Amino acid sequence: MSSEAYRKSALSVTSGLSRNAVIIRLEGELDVNAVSVLREHLRPVWELPPQPFLILDLGEVQFCDSMGMNELIGVMQRCEARGTRLLLGGVHGVMARVLSITGLRHAFEVFAQFDDALRLTVAAP
Repeated sequence: MSSEAYRKSALSVTSGLSRNAVIIRLEGELDVNAVSVLREHLRPVWELPPQPFLILDLGEVQFCDSMGMNELIGVMQRCEARGTRLLLGGVHGVMARVLSITGLRHAFEVFAQFDDALRLTVAAP
């Protein structure tokens, strides 16, 4: 087995709360090695009462493989089940290309700038 399979995750995840949104910021590589990092960071979010919005700030994601995309789909499904709107902010570069190539661009609410996604949550009742 390749040593690449045991490589440490190059993903940093931070979170915060806005008025009616949970904000999760990802920085680095969203790949097979990072899925568990993101999943672990989201565990307490799923234990909170559902918020109207969950924003994933992807502006600093430099790479995303099929496992990373699969995890984003799982987050979207979990949000739908909770009645939470998932917004992807900072979608440009790598993430814009991956969403386009996979045909998932229209499956998500996508914003080129994180601030545009955040503004939507503030304007919501």
